[in-house]
Amino acid sequence: MADRADRIASDIFSLGLILLVSRIRKKASGGLSDVRDSEFLTELWRFREKLRSSRDIGKLIKSAIKLARLHFDAEEGCLATVAPGQYLAEIEWSQPNTAEWDPDLLGGFLRGQKVKVPKDTMLARIRRRGRMWGVLVLRRESQDFFWDSRQDFSALADVVNEMIDSIEQQRISEVRLQVDQKVLEQVKPKHLFYKLLHAIKSLTDYDHSAALLMCDKDGGSMEVVAEQVAFQKRKGENVGLTLPLDRGTRKLLKSGLPFGFDRQDGAWEQWAGVEASALVELLDYNPIMATDRFPAAEHSMICVPLVTKDGLIGALKVASIYAGTLREYETDLLSQFLPQASVALQNLKRTESLENQVIAAERKYAMAELARGVAHDVNNALGAVLPLVQQMQTDFEDGFFDATETKEDLEEIEKSLLVCKRIFNGMLHFARNETRNASDVSLAQVIESALSIFRQSLERHKVQVIVTVPADLPMIEAVQADIEQLVLNLIGNARDAMEPDDDLRIVASAEDRFVVLEVTDTGCGIPPDHLAKIQEPFFTTKADGNGLGLAICRSIVAQLRGQFKIESDLGQGTHVTVKLPFRNGIS
Repeated sequence: MADRADRIASDIFSLGLILLVSRIRKKASGGLSDVRDSEFLTELWRFREKLRSSRDIGKLIKSAIKLARLHFDAEEGCLATVAPGQYLAEIEWSQPNTAEWDPDLLGGFLRGQKVKVPKDTMLARIRRRGRMWGVLVLRRESQDFFWDSRQDFSALADVVNEMIDSIEQQRISEVRLQVDQKVLEQVKPKHLFYKLLHAIKSLTDYDHSAALLMCDKDGGSMEVVAEQVAFQKRKGENVGLTLPLDRGTRKLLKSGLPFGFDRQDGAWEQWAGVEASALVELLDYNPIMATDRFPAAEHSMICVPLVTKDGLIGALKVASIYAGTLREYETDLLSQFLPQASVALQNLKRTESLENQVIAAERKYAMAELARGVAHDVNNALGAVLPLVQQMQTDFEDGFFDATETKEDLEEIEKSLLVCKRIFNGMLHFARNETRNASDVSLAQVIESALSIFRQSLERHKVQVIVTVPADLPMIEAVQADIEQLVLNLIGNARDAMEPDDDLRIVASAEDRFVVLEVTDTGCGIPPDHLAKIQEPFFTTKADGNGLGLAICRSIVAQLRGQFKIESDLGQGTHVTVKLPFRNGIS
């Protein structure tokens, strides 16, 4: 109760200060007040108390116009703004909506020009994000507005500006909390990259593009690792672009200072930071001429370096279409917002590097297991070839050459060698694919390659394989080696769990925004007490296993923001379902 009383007292005091200037001016001018100051002060307090918890700026503006119309007995009111690069004002909201307004007058007023305001009209500027944003307009036909009414209207606008600032600060706090939550969730760096860009979009409202660039380990270049284009929802086409860093540019970025530029008459002019013409030339990689992707060129740019105690890790670039639309407010905001993000990005990159090393080690272990698994099949194939070749040599030496019999023997040799070739080609394909760059991956091709390795051992175990995989499945945007390792582990585990005459069913389909892979076996199944542990690192029931296979499968699927589910009944078999977002399918 005491806290509420203190808050009310504080509000009344601050509102009183707002009206103080108005009172002094009234006495100096000798003007007559439309209503007593105390009544207006009470109305302002009720207005702010009612909308204190509102996060809707539009609702705040509408309520302010409604209050002003009632208080000043005005028939019409509106909010007008001027879009970047425009001359005339646009009416955002009007009461009543049939009222007509002068866009030239309102536009000139917002641009700070000297305009002649009719006596039956009052104007008050509204600030947002550190700059003039809109104008509150009030009009009445019955009588002109006196000077003291105009001062009270300005006081109302000051309260609205104060409340808008509070809403913006709350929004900044919420966005920072969301980013902090993503850091605590230990999301993959790529996902945090785009979360940061989305957050920056909500805070600065840029209308061209934003990009996150990360330095390589030597600091000799920066790569565009994430890009958000205001005109499109898809991933930016500059992702993967590498920009060389010379000593001078690297020194500029290491300073940690934000840099601001505007393009005037085709040339970049700097308004923030030390002289950095080389930096803006480096970052000016988007086309100046209009394209489908960029209907307009960037004319305002901010670059904020990402620096930690360990040095430069990258930079953030934000661009807008019109010169002057990015200014001190945006640079100050990003300068406060990014330091903690820089540390988080650095830590997540280190974590990702360690995870990649673990995955690479498990991949090598899996290849060794594969080699041991197919050794029997290769030995059988070559074992059939050697007696046939020896018999053919004996027949030639003894003069008992028979063309028909030799042809049959050669066909058997060919079959055995093709088996070896298929196995070796599949293993070499998996062993060589070590790239960590994401690309379009065909799940159908990965399954076909995996089965080329396992087919002989599955046939030897008399396991019936049923494959239902459409060739036209949507592409998955992922690291090829990861999807290969995922499929190899699932098929290998199923093979190890089955006995002769068991069935292995592999089904793939497109469902909603996911590619769905289902691997089902009729093998021994998994005990209930093991089912909860099998995805944990280092848990294994195999005598020579390391317990990382399924844990890495789950990690790969999690990286892609997919779903991984294992269902099993002891003695009945196991069903694994993997859902992976296909290209452009991630919301």
